[in-house]
Amino acid sequence: MLGNLREKLAKTGLAFQARVEEIFRSGRPREAALEELAEALILADSGVATAERIIQELRKRTKKDASPAEIKAALKEELVRILSRYPSLLSIPDSAAVLMMVGVNGGGKTTSLAKLANDFRNRGRKVLLVAADTFRAAAQEQLRIWGKRLDLPVIQGQYGADPAAVVYDALQSLRARGCDLMLVDTAGRVHTNTNLMNELEKVKRIIAREIEGAPQEILLVLDSTIGQNALIQAREFLKFTGITGIFLTKLDGTAKGGSVLSIVDELKLPVKFIGVGEDAADLLPFSPQEFADALLS
Repeated sequence: MLGNLREKLAKTGLAFQARVEEIFRSGRPREAALEELAEALILADSGVATAERIIQELRKRTKKDASPAEIKAALKEELVRILSRYPSLLSIPDSAAVLMMVGVNGGGKTTSLAKLANDFRNRGRKVLLVAADTFRAAAQEQLRIWGKRLDLPVIQGQYGADPAAVVYDALQSLRARGCDLMLVDTAGRVHTNTNLMNELEKVKRIIAREIEGAPQEILLVLDSTIGQNALIQAREFLKFTGITGIFLTKLDGTAKGGSVLSIVDELKLPVKFIGVGEDAADLLPFSPQEFADALLS
């Protein structure tokens, strides 16, 4: 998987790698090297606050006469430490379970949900897809097409229907069809819309009422190509309680891979999956060690 990840993260890592290698080849004193590393992290969209915290840690963990190799090793260790702070494994039981996807429109929710559905199906789960974004006909049609492509059932309601009612019907269908995993695609019309957050809470309450302990996972889908703007979106969605992790999309097409660091550092949420393409199989479980290796090697 690591070789694949390095290939997929080529755009994310190349510019940062080149800058870091230039800094270390220059033979600059530690302090000058750290200042330039901070700049490189910020240019990779890690955010100023996260970059400063990383540099402060490197000052603590390296001697004033540290060699470039020692600084680089400490940098990799610090990146892994940040990205490993929160558990990234999914908590999905073998019995009836529900996973919700939330996030703004255009961030890749529906395609990401399809990738997860394909992965779970390949592992033997009986998956039901739910088009709970009833305010965009295109979203429902996109999920219907994915369902047909993956040979998975899709539950959807009428345009403008109450999303919670659609989810309730889907829960009844989950039992009737003998499925054991329901993946719910939700609306994301405007991330500052209080009504949307209330709507998501209502959907979550319906699920919890029908299946004890569900939804077991609520993943916030963020488009990595928008860098620090993803944090602005995420802070709004954190007003909706219960988010368990991040699904980061389009990571193969951006030079803003440093945003992964600030997302984990500032939101205190793990990245659980990354999307690295448009095909159903273009899904990777997030590995802090492999991401740091791909970024620095």
